[in-house]
Amino acid sequence: MSLRYPVFRTQAPTSDAELSKILASPEFGRHFTDHMSAATWTLDDGWHDRKVRPLEPFNLHPGTAVLHYGQEIFEGLKAYRHVDGGIHLFRPRFNAERFARSAERLALPQLPEEEFLASVEALVRVDERWVPVPAVEESLYLRPFMFAMDECLAAKPAEVVAYSVIASPTGPLFAAGQSGVTLWVSSRYTRSAPGGTGGAKCGGNYGAGLAAQIEAKQHGCDQVLYLDRTGGEGYLEESGTMNLCLVTSDGCLVTPMLGTILEGVTRDSILTLASDFGLTVMERPVSLEELRRGTADGWITEAFAVGTAAVITPIVGFKGDGYEFTVGEGKPGKQTMALRAELLGIQYGRVEDRHGWLWRVPR
Repeated sequence: MSLRYPVFRTQAPTSDAELSKILASPEFGRHFTDHMSAATWTLDDGWHDRKVRPLEPFNLHPGTAVLHYGQEIFEGLKAYRHVDGGIHLFRPRFNAERFARSAERLALPQLPEEEFLASVEALVRVDERWVPVPAVEESLYLRPFMFAMDECLAAKPAEVVAYSVIASPTGPLFAAGQSGVTLWVSSRYTRSAPGGTGGAKCGGNYGAGLAAQIEAKQHGCDQVLYLDRTGGEGYLEESGTMNLCLVTSDGCLVTPMLGTILEGVTRDSILTLASDFGLTVMERPVSLEELRRGTADGWITEAFAVGTAAVITPIVGFKGDGYEFTVGEGKPGKQTMALRAELLGIQYGRVEDRHGWLWRVPR
């Protein structure tokens, strides 16, 4: 499949010494591999000019459409090195399907699934030495993205589109890690609304959320939790970069419904694994009032956030305007950590992949 992307190697690869230093303590999104996959779409010719080439900047005209109208989408997935040295992607078809849905919502051309998989696989093969040998939770984060390249100020669907995949070695996303995070429940900012772009993975969603993240940090929290504001104090949606899950004393795993939130790969995986841990999945609206009452009376015993970068991150508390409360005993819950161990075990090849989620990258 990767033969669809001919390789043009860099003449200045990162030295072994420098790469060893980077991989010794990889920081999310800080360092990038030597190459990138790339392709172009035009209205007349469709997808063409596929290649893996040296990582280099884009040369953009000041009137390039994406700079003015934000017509852009992206994805996030990881490559994991297993104990036998083999490298595996986790559920890349899910990412490919979501990428196509995001493209449709942003009026961008849909990249065929086989093209998405080929571009990712080709880059991983070329930059294989950048995939860390895991000491804790190290992996190679992959970022496919596309954007409108038209040199035109008219607000219209793109006729020229750039597609690329870049990669960055990474470790755990949060410094708090497995000890748990606290979320700030924002009463000021919202993320999406019915008919909006909440279900698409586009840069505008994240750019508009940065002010809320600043607000969360100002209140001593690790991330923000958005509400939909449809009634009363509002219903829970998702965190800034993660989906939300709650565990109850009667054995349920409760998570907000899709519609205005992103359909996460990790979220879907956890909902599939839940029954193996005696949990009954419930996708339904959850009000802030229910969250506060449920943690107070012990019905909600655990909470965690899920995402490709965050994996499964325990939530130990919530804060908002004039209130704060802890979840359970204020430490990561038993079911949370069991699910986390199971998911990571599958991703790193330590646990049997009963669902066929792993995609081995051929050498």
